[in-house]
Amino acid sequence: MTSSPCPFCEISESRIVGQNEHAFWIYDGFPVSPGHSLVIPKRHIGSFFDATKDERECLFALLDDARAAANSFYRPDGLNIGINDGPAAGQTVPHLHIHLIPRFVDDVADPRGGIRWVIPAKADYWSQRD
Repeated sequence: MTSSPCPFCEISESRIVGQNEHAFWIYDGFPVSPGHSLVIPKRHIGSFFDATKDERECLFALLDDARAAANSFYRPDGLNIGINDGPAAGQTVPHLHIHLIPRFVDDVADPRGGIRWVIPAKADYWSQRD
């Protein structure tokens, strides 16, 4: 069995919106909202915790750039920032990437809990309190 090539290691230059020494950012190919971006290290690593200090700084610098672009072009009311780190966390591409997902008033009925909804039974903690 052959493994398929990493889609982020083989990314087309035409998809890259911004880059620096250690990272680049693109718009997600399957966005959940307008402006959904991915910030990706150039080095093939699977986990955020495998990134060097310099790589993390470059990732965060581009995350700021992606946020500025989202604010300028889409004017979101909020943002979700997330990393799926490992298959159990939902990571489907084994190359670290940070999601920046612009959020808008009324894009869901009740946004409370945000990323807590990755485990739906635990997300609605505010109604489970005594």
